[in-house]
Amino acid sequence: MGRLFIITIVIILITAGCKKNDYKTDPSIVPVDLSIPADSVKLNPYGYAPLSAIVNFSSTIVGRTVIIVKGKHGGNTDIENVFSDMGLSHSIQVIGLYANYLNTVNIRLINNAGDTIAKTTITIQTGVLPLNLPTSIETDILANGPVEEGINLVSNYSSSHPQFPLMVDNYGDIRLLLDYTTHPFLHLLNYDCGIKRLRNGNFYFIEIETDKIYEIDLLGRVLNTWDLNTKGYFIHHDIDEKPDGNFIASVSKVGSTRKDGTASIEDYIVEIDRQSGNIKTVWDLKELLDESRFLLTTNKHDWVHVNSVLYDSTDNTIIVSGRTQGVIKLTFDNKIKWIIAPHKGWGTNGRNEDLNQFLLTPLAADGLRISDSSVLNGTINHPEFEWCWYQHSTIALPNGDLMLFDNGTYRNYNASGSQYSRAVEYKIDPLNMTIQQKWQYGKERGLETFSSIVSSVQFLPNTNHVLFCPGYNVLNTEGRGGKVVEVDYTTKQVISQLSFSAANNWGFHRAKRISAYPQ
Repeated sequence: MGRLFIITIVIILITAGCKKNDYKTDPSIVPVDLSIPADSVKLNPYGYAPLSAIVNFSSTIVGRTVIIVKGKHGGNTDIENVFSDMGLSHSIQVIGLYANYLNTVNIRLINNAGDTIAKTTITIQTGVLPLNLPTSIETDILANGPVEEGINLVSNYSSSHPQFPLMVDNYGDIRLLLDYTTHPFLHLLNYDCGIKRLRNGNFYFIEIETDKIYEIDLLGRVLNTWDLNTKGYFIHHDIDEKPDGNFIASVSKVGSTRKDGTASIEDYIVEIDRQSGNIKTVWDLKELLDESRFLLTTNKHDWVHVNSVLYDSTDNTIIVSGRTQGVIKLTFDNKIKWIIAPHKGWGTNGRNEDLNQFLLTPLAADGLRISDSSVLNGTINHPEFEWCWYQHSTIALPNGDLMLFDNGTYRNYNASGSQYSRAVEYKIDPLNMTIQQKWQYGKERGLETFSSIVSSVQFLPNTNHVLFCPGYNVLNTEGRGGKVVEVDYTTKQVISQLSFSAANNWGFHRAKRISAYPQ
């Protein structure tokens, strides 16, 4: 499945001054030399993170560690972290190494005032990348504005299992990957939407081969698991962490059937108590929605296909994306607040409630209600409003609006019609039950950013940019795969673009710009 990494570690002791303006330096403080034995540096210490290392060392003076993994493209590709390890003994995780490369890592100790009190530089030689990674990653950084800082966490979809989560910098270099080829139970790693970062800095994902939630650290060690099989559920697709630490997860229920007796899947949402693993809240979408509505699918078995869940802290609700039904906001006492979907074909739910009362009415740009039944029903588009189709990756924006990835599959109920995907922003007025399209990007690019499934969006508040990420079978210069497109929200100019190509035309489930180390 993968190749063994050849490990060579070289330690170089230097006494040169630190880079100008890196850290404060009290003129009265002369930094001492750190001595780090070669055997104190362990590349890939647990066997799952071949571009990461642990460095263990002791110092003669009390301080905390700062590391800088030097980038190939100047300071904007350096990966830096300040640790909270104040003391004499230090064990630090080094991430952001390049593959098949002699990496330079600056290590300093600083005092509470931020002065450098000790320093050294080490180099770490890594080996070649394993198999089943993207066949190419092309990068294009344009002179249209500053690129948002950070690194791209990419839930890469490998051509075979295990899948390899990646961190890729803005120059297209892989700086971290997790390889579970030799793991006792993650060697068939298969995530349905991908990997996210928890509030505590670790990562978590749903793994559909073992039907568990996993919490892992930067080096790939499994720290916690949550198994819902014993609770009567199979986990799939997406999961979201609430502020209280509990999880909202998309699941299938063992033995779930529709009214006609046929089995159903992917039509339950549950809240999982983080500490006990018990199920705290259950949403049965067969009860809440119309299980006989088949306008975008003929698959009774998978009639709603939940692919995204989001906890909304502003009103203590959840927002659920059902690929073939719409986007639904639900309360914790199992009530519907609203539905984003074309108005065509809605009947009653399992409670005999008329679902038409929950459908949001679209507004034009001038704030007037759109009354054209063809637009309401989704058979045609309005110049200032379009519904979402096969949507994924619902997110909340700082201004309270909703943004999502509108895949566009079966747009206007036409399997062979206009094929384009969008990042689209909607403003929702729950009191007046209206929805207004405020912003979109992607339609103008047509097939070159069309992804029929998966994919993601992200808003980057530091630069007012949007990360538009069509993830599957996108046409690239070197093949097909996915794209990570950073767009200026105001001008809609492309700031940077990464194109991932793969042997099986897959790219990734989702991509997100994050800090390499937790902040």
